[in-house]
Amino acid sequence: MSDMERLHRIKYMIQQRKCVPREDFLSELEISPATFKRDLEYLRSRMQASIVYDRFMGGYKFENSSSIERIEMPGLWFSEKEATALVLMQHLLSSLDQGGLIGPHIEPLTAIIDGILGQSEATAKELRKRIKVIGMGSRKNSIENFSEIGAALLKRNRLEITYHSRGKDENTAREISPQRLIYYRENWYLDAYCHLRNGLRSFSVDGIQSAVLTNKKAQEVSEKECQEHFAESYGIFSGKATQRAKLRFTPEHARWVSGEHWHGQQVGSFDKEGYYNLEFDYNLDPELVMDILKHGSGVEVIGPASLKARVKTELGKALGNYQ
Repeated sequence: MSDMERLHRIKYMIQQRKCVPREDFLSELEISPATFKRDLEYLRSRMQASIVYDRFMGGYKFENSSSIERIEMPGLWFSEKEATALVLMQHLLSSLDQGGLIGPHIEPLTAIIDGILGQSEATAKELRKRIKVIGMGSRKNSIENFSEIGAALLKRNRLEITYHSRGKDENTAREISPQRLIYYRENWYLDAYCHLRNGLRSFSVDGIQSAVLTNKKAQEVSEKECQEHFAESYGIFSGKATQRAKLRFTPEHARWVSGEHWHGQQVGSFDKEGYYNLEFDYNLDPELVMDILKHGSGVEVIGPASLKARVKTELGKALGNYQ
């Protein structure tokens, strides 16, 4: 950590926690008491930071603790538009994370952004108040497992996990080599090489009951191979594409569907009657069937025959609930 990075960190620690004991600075910044003393003097004399020691609270704080102090420090310069973009980015990221996985880890970012904005903190709060993201399908996740997964991805080590499959309602012990985290439809998924199945698999993070980081190096899978495996087929139910879906939407539903992204290599076109024809490749169909069913009578499955039969069967079962 450079000297300037350390000075920024001291400032942000006080902004985030309001009052910080000296031992916390020494431990987290891995510096000596003499270095901390010099840094503190530099902030006070050169940066006009009114940092004082509160004997009652047992730590260092800003003298005016009711507001976040604006301190001009070299190294970070943002225009008003850039600072506004930072506020929006942080708030949207927090709002999207309905499962509570990364929220606790990005809380310090709020203090950092507000510190950059300084006297414009009210503006930052106003922006956050005016933006609302509603997550309808998010599921509860484990922060502890998320941290282990993040460490494995960064260190490129394997994980030993206990995984609960909702489809089969069973738990299995697996050793996996994490490749990447995916945020898809309000939930987190982990793409990994599964050493039990000897192939690439996608695991819902909320299905990982326990995760232990090992010292074994992860088996690396090229980005090209991951992309081909996970991106060719429809949605999160990935695998080598084996079939091609052909859907026909009514003119009314076409007004919405024609602007939607269903698949990375989808092909869509309108016919003379205003119907919208959509085609793309897929492997497994559970998620695809759900997406088709939500359009009700507004869509017709043209092919393949197996997909048409699946949708017809599900519609028959649904109708049976109302007889």
